[in-house]
Amino acid sequence: PGDQEAGELGLAAVPGRQAAFRQGLEAAVHYARAVGCPRIHVMAGRVPLGTERAAVAGEMETTFIENLRYTADLLSQEDMIGLLEPINNRITDPHYYLNTPHQAAAILEKVGRPNLKLQLDLFHCQIMDGNLSRNLETYFPLIGHIQIAQVPGRHEPDSPGELNFPYIFELLESLGYTGYVGCEYAPKGDTLEGLGWLRSYWESRGLQHGGTSKAAK
Repeated sequence: PGDQEAGELGLAAVPGRQAAFRQGLEAAVHYARAVGCPRIHVMAGRVPLGTERAAVAGEMETTFIENLRYTADLLSQEDMIGLLEPINNRITDPHYYLNTPHQAAAILEKVGRPNLKLQLDLFHCQIMDGNLSRNLETYFPLIGHIQIAQVPGRHEPDSPGELNFPYIFELLESLGYTGYVGCEYAPKGDTLEGLGWLRSYWESRGLQHGGTSKAAK
């Protein structure tokens, strides 16, 4: 993430911070290797304070692409995947550089490395663009990880909000998604009690806790 006390949130697209980015990436690879995690979120970072996004957009994209190619080469040696996550700039972070799946997909195309993927957080995606079904279908070949939270409160999927998660989960299954779904939400109360939505979803699909089939028992 860079120097968070100085207001940084990632370094990959921040001009002049390439050396610090590489140091951070190497540390992340070290930790990922130790815990057996094959995916690393490569955080783009914020538009530098005091500058206009439009004035630095070109330089930031150039920096991002160069750093991502370096990342892809390093991660290929470890059999790891680098992930790019768009973060909405309407609610969560107005200064974050990477905001939409469309922007991330365009950058991934320019980088052209198969071990870089899209980390699609449906909370951010809904706030920036909506159209989740079509976006999931469009960007599915690029997706390396999914994260969820209800909109707008960023709580459990079954809390009041805009998104129909049983439908979204079934859509992901129909598309053939076999990866993890990260629960990046703030529980409204107790964490374990808050996972009741998952138990209810399993039961609605004829599954037991842990996602195993009752029929298989």
